[in-house]
Amino acid sequence: MTVSVLAFAHLKTVLGAETVSVSLTDGATVRDLICHLQETCPELIQWMKSTRVAVNCEYVEPDAVLHDGDEVALIPPVSGG
Repeated sequence: MTVSVLAFAHLKTVLGAETVSVSLTDGATVRDLICHLQETCPELIQWMKSTRVAVNCEYVEPDAVLHDGDEVALIPPVSGG
């Protein structure tokens, strides 16, 4: 299956793109996706503890199962006014 990963704020720079397409095995979870991203981009590791993940515009937990075509957003904490 293939999912699209959207990176926001400084995570775009870390991943090198605003959108990344990732191929995973069927039944993969958000945790599996994050592990894959961290293996391919180790700099991401330091940011993931404070990053929220949304699938198809809904926040999810790491054990959420992904499906082909899902849109996964990596949303770091933001501040400002």
